[in-house]
Amino acid sequence: MYFDFLVGIPVGTGRITENRRGDITYIEYTYDRSYDPEKKYNVPKRTTIGKQSKANPAMMQPNQNFLKFFPDIELPDDKASTARSCCLRAGAFIVLKKIMDDYRLPEMLSKHFSSKDVGLLLDLAMYSIICENNAAQYYPDYAYNHPLLTEDMHIYSDSKVSRFLAHVTDEQSVGFLNSWNETRDHREKIYISYDSTNKNCQAGEIEMAEIGRKSEATGLPMFNYSIAYDTNNREPLFYEEYPGSIVDVSQLQFMLEKAKGYGYKKIGFILDRGYFSKENIRFMDESGFDFVIMVKGMAAFVNQLVFESKGTFENKRSCSVREYQAYGTTVKKKLYASDEKDRYFHIFHSIMKEATEREQVEAKVERMAKCLEKHEGKTVEFGDAYQRYFEIFIHKKEGVFMFAREKADVIERELDLCGYFVIVTSQKMAASEALSLYKSRDDSEKLFRSDKSYLGNKSLRVHSEESASSKIFIEFIALIVRCKFYTMLKSKMADMEKKPNYMTVPAALKELEKIEMARHLDKVYRLDHAVTATQKTILGAFGVDAGYIKGRTKRIGEQLILAGEMKGEENNGEDEEYDID
Repeated sequence: MYFDFLVGIPVGTGRITENRRGDITYIEYTYDRSYDPEKKYNVPKRTTIGKQSKANPAMMQPNQNFLKFFPDIELPDDKASTARSCCLRAGAFIVLKKIMDDYRLPEMLSKHFSSKDVGLLLDLAMYSIICENNAAQYYPDYAYNHPLLTEDMHIYSDSKVSRFLAHVTDEQSVGFLNSWNETRDHREKIYISYDSTNKNCQAGEIEMAEIGRKSEATGLPMFNYSIAYDTNNREPLFYEEYPGSIVDVSQLQFMLEKAKGYGYKKIGFILDRGYFSKENIRFMDESGFDFVIMVKGMAAFVNQLVFESKGTFENKRSCSVREYQAYGTTVKKKLYASDEKDRYFHIFHSIMKEATEREQVEAKVERMAKCLEKHEGKTVEFGDAYQRYFEIFIHKKEGVFMFAREKADVIERELDLCGYFVIVTSQKMAASEALSLYKSRDDSEKLFRSDKSYLGNKSLRVHSEESASSKIFIEFIALIVRCKFYTMLKSKMADMEKKPNYMTVPAALKELEKIEMARHLDKVYRLDHAVTATQKTILGAFGVDAGYIKGRTKRIGEQLILAGEMKGEENNGEDEEYDID
């Protein structure tokens, strides 16, 4: 992102070059050189710091890289209008602020950030939750019609937000994570659900963004982002970011070390099948961590266990796991030949899962059969997927495909396995307990879906490593708050006979946004109308009522008066200078 003001192009550095592409001249800065032994000369490392002004060639529009390499150059005071809408959407703000206060997030952050920074950081987290967006350029639009946590509810421009993001340090983000995890109960036995996702990066020179296995199809560089989630207390604990080329199974061991560093001892890990490896199992044993892990697909030894147990438990009421409409049994066995410990294999069968999987297998085979028929008499090669289910007959002399015959034994075996799945645990427990623990991953999976779908974070729109790390950090703060919002709604809905559709996070936020404050002729903001019955139900999930909303909106109105908001509007709305601490 390029700022909407001009600065002079740096001179006398010997590191400035111009790179014209089309009708735009980009200003590049050589920040380092590396010796190429094959070419036998130094290769410059350059990055774009701005776009040359067409009206004045001595000036340019800077970007975030300019702030990184020329932090001492004074920037013009960009003007952001402090005019505020006459109608403020206050409901969601009030509820989210209560969650932040209950978690003591402002207090924790104030240990590592200035008071001015804390307000803006939490406002950016609220912005990503309420607007489902993380783009700095749209933040002023959000601030225009919402109460804020900044001093005097000051509205900062998008360029000020970008400058703030560029100056958040690793020391600050790591410091907060230490404070956050310090407040957790380390004596309690907890299970941590650990999973990762990836984020595309379409612009900027970000070193951790690399072409990974999952990004080969798009060709876009990406980096990985993982979260450790406490399934007992339903809270995100910590996160980590790492290059896109590193696979999940390799990163797990580093995360386990990090968990020990945060003081967690009595913990188990709930892992998806992507983390299943002999090395990871051994490392968790050595670290003294328990695990609950789904076994990979149709592994041969898993199939054998299923067939050995098949018909012994599927209809026994003592094996019923009613909550998940499944039946389960447990077998003690070594996980692999050199395994030193007995593991507990929990084998489950679900009639609904069986019906779905059988339908999928039948449809797949039928689709392949029709495709094969269309290609009879043609010269064509078929992949492994076709050869798995069909015996392919090719004319020896002419080399054309003649016909195919189903491998009945393969298809029947796969149909026999439909509806079965296996979970392995390191500790002895009932099958029902193992399934309940693994299903608690649902909350963490919803966490990742909310991260990409509801926080606008599928891609990071940044140009520098610092800004990317800052956005990830703010995203984690937002996830803490949004996760609590979700779990409180879920707990409330569990106690309700009817399950209204407005008790989802997006619907509840949308409904709370309708609680508005209006500015009247006396220039005082007041609650515009009474709280509706639907809004009262939602508010009840967070332990507040209409009286709480009325009191908070009154306080917001008083804050705006004390801040001299109306006087600021009369004085042309000049934006005060924002100092980065």
